[in-house]
Amino acid sequence: MFQLSDLQLPLTPKQYINGQWCDATNGKTWKVINPATEKTIVEVPFGNGKDGAAAIAAATAAFRSWSATNPYERAVILKKASALMHERLSEYAKVTVLESGKPLTEAVGEWRVAANFFEWYAEEGKRNYGSVIPANRNNKRMSVLHQPMGVIGAITAWNFPAYNPARCWSAALGAGCTVVAKVSEYTPLTGILLAQCLHDAGLPPGVLNVVNGEPASIGEEMLNNPAVRKISFTGSTRVGKILMDGASKNIKRLALELGGNAPVIIFPDVDVKKVAEESVVAKLRNAGQVCIAPQRYIVHESIVKEFTERAAAKMQQIKIGHGLESTTDMGPMINAAQRDNLEKLVQASQAAGANVIVGGQRGKNEGYFYQPTLVRPTDANNPVFQQEIFGPVMPVLSFGKEEEAIQLANATQYGLASYLWTNDLKTSIRVSEQIEFGMVGINEWYPQAFEAPFGGWKQSGLGYECGQDGLEEYQEKKLISIGGL
Repeated sequence: MFQLSDLQLPLTPKQYINGQWCDATNGKTWKVINPATEKTIVEVPFGNGKDGAAAIAAATAAFRSWSATNPYERAVILKKASALMHERLSEYAKVTVLESGKPLTEAVGEWRVAANFFEWYAEEGKRNYGSVIPANRNNKRMSVLHQPMGVIGAITAWNFPAYNPARCWSAALGAGCTVVAKVSEYTPLTGILLAQCLHDAGLPPGVLNVVNGEPASIGEEMLNNPAVRKISFTGSTRVGKILMDGASKNIKRLALELGGNAPVIIFPDVDVKKVAEESVVAKLRNAGQVCIAPQRYIVHESIVKEFTERAAAKMQQIKIGHGLESTTDMGPMINAAQRDNLEKLVQASQAAGANVIVGGQRGKNEGYFYQPTLVRPTDANNPVFQQEIFGPVMPVLSFGKEEEAIQLANATQYGLASYLWTNDLKTSIRVSEQIEFGMVGINEWYPQAFEAPFGGWKQSGLGYECGQDGLEEYQEKKLISIGGL
């Protein structure tokens, strides 16, 4: 079995500040745990706000020169970093498996997308067009420039330790900003490897800085330090609200990708067997620990019995285990706390009348495993239907009329992703335009792309990442108005 010591590529498990690999200022360390074995992989620095302040100072000093480079110069470095990620992908993916637990095929795919982000924003930065505005006076000329915003604080989550940072870092760097990144303490090695590629590609010191440590104190430093112009955060709605409160003190800009509770509306004109089996695979990706994961299955009453039976049969075939084993379909959850919270949610759902069809238990051996679980709640008020699950639990509820399905889908505080399965064009148009979510996947499970905007409605977040929108999120608009001509 692959161990970290088997890695043949550069990896310095340190913080990365001003182009140097360094320990935490307080000398503390954090044990990175393999969630499949509960054993320590390696110890990494675990700092605090002082490390954040040092990183912000480095990013501030580097901003003047980095923002002055033209997008073609920046693109050379970003594309080289992308190429290095592709070259090192097979080895790097194994490191991601060790610290996140996800199956190797998922880790490989994640690294491939992360590399593509840097290539895409290397090119998109070249299309950072401004505009000329026709004036209402003959002696006046007006133009609008898009200029880099400044130092960006990036706080990313553990569930996609390559994808989440790459999505933010690539856009910010491509726009000409400098970055201070707080990676998750549960999966810091993947973020360090991303930084290694950018370092090896020739990124100047201070342009990207990676810190690991106390989330609260590092977040406070980002909020209170006036040099940080914006914070991009991926995580829970609870923490997002804390950041919003803190940002009000300095009018700090925010980009927030928060919780989700994605509905899946399935109409009776589909291939039930195919959709049911695909539903299980989509639900169990990364052990269900995906913000846009399909969560609440709303299935037409005429097919719900067959759908449930097909899904249950497929779920019983899922093999859980170590992500580096070729036969593994699903790995563990990230830590004991996540597993325990999921266990309590299922128990609360059963107490409220839900029937567990498959699973419903934690793993019996080492590792933070939880069985793939299929649940049939009696109504939409059940906890497993109301709360964000973030685990391998699939609740199924039935509906009769189209209006009822739309109402059930919209009955949530979240509005990130949603899914609709039907072969009727009119139904797909009507329903997709009425459900209140930032992304709608019609007959697909992956309604996102690095060239398209990614964002949520309601309490699922603020702002957009990916696509042209993602580049604009890290730029300021400047009106230049010339009179007296």
